[in-house]
Amino acid sequence: LEDYWAEEWPKVEEDFREMKQLGANVVRVHLQFAKFMTTVEKPNQANLDRLTQLATLAEQIGLYLDITGLACYRKKDVPEWYDRLAEDQRWEVQCRFWEAVAGRCAKSPAIFCYDLMNEPVVPGGTRKPGDWLGPPFLGMETGYFVQCISLEQKDRPRPAIARQWCHRLVTAIRKRDQRHLVTVGLVPWSLDRPGLTSGFVPKEIAPELDFVAVHIYPEKGKIKEAMETLSGFATGKPVVIEEMFPLACSMPEFERFLDESGKTASGWIGFYWGKTPEECRRANTIQDAVFVRWLEVF
Repeated sequence: LEDYWAEEWPKVEEDFREMKQLGANVVRVHLQFAKFMTTVEKPNQANLDRLTQLATLAEQIGLYLDITGLACYRKKDVPEWYDRLAEDQRWEVQCRFWEAVAGRCAKSPAIFCYDLMNEPVVPGGTRKPGDWLGPPFLGMETGYFVQCISLEQKDRPRPAIARQWCHRLVTAIRKRDQRHLVTVGLVPWSLDRPGLTSGFVPKEIAPELDFVAVHIYPEKGKIKEAMETLSGFATGKPVVIEEMFPLACSMPEFERFLDESGKTASGWIGFYWGKTPEECRRANTIQDAVFVRWLEVF
C-alpha cells in the first residue's frame, strides 16, 4: 500500500468503497517496517501522516482497520541496519515502530486492532546472524510472510520468548493507546503438538492479547482436521480467522469449513485484490472465476 498511496490515493479510496459495498466491515492493511522506520530512532513522518489519512478515510466510509505491522515481505527492502541488530535492539526498534503507529491511531474510532506481526516464529536452536526471515511463500519475491523474533533460543523455552516479545510490544502500544485491541497473526502450526511449531503457543501468549488471530487454509479432504486445529486456538479469548481462502480445497468444502468454524470463531477476514465481481466476470479467466466465487461466498 505504501508503494503507491502517495501518488495514487484515489485508487485507495476506490478499493475501500468497493470493499464496503461488498459487505466487509474490517480492512486489514500491512505496514512495511522499512516504510515506517528510517533509522533505529526515527520514524517516517510522511508515511505516518498518510496512515492518519487512511484512518480518516476508513471513518468516513464506515470501515475498521486491522493494522498489521513490522512487515518485511520483500527481503530486498529490509534495511541492512535492521538485520544487523541483536535481539534486544531489534525488539526495541519494533517497540518504537508500534509507539509511532499507535500514537497516530489512538484517537481514531476506525481502528479495529493492532496485529503485532504477521506470522512470527520463535525458532529452536540457533540461526545464522541476520537470518530473520523464513522461506518465501511459493518462492515469491514478495512472499517472506514468516519472520523470526529471535535467532538464539539459548536455554529459554520458546513459548516464554514469544510471550515476553508480545508483552514488550503491547506495553509500547499501551503507552500511546489504551483502548484499541491488540493481537498477533498466528500460523496454524502454533499449537503445542509434536513436530513443527512456531513457539507461539496460543494458551501461553493469549494473556498478553485481547483476542487470538489465526490463519487457516483448509485442505482438500481435511475439513475435520482444520476444525480441530481451529479449536486448539480457543483459549478463553475470542478467536478471529484473520486469513482464509480456498487455496487447497474446493469451494463446497470451504463453505462447510466456514459454516462449522462459527462454533469457535468470532470473525473472519479474507482477501480482496481490487477487482469487483463485475470486473472479474468481464475478464473471463479461470483465476477471475475463482475470485468471483470467493467474493460471492464471503
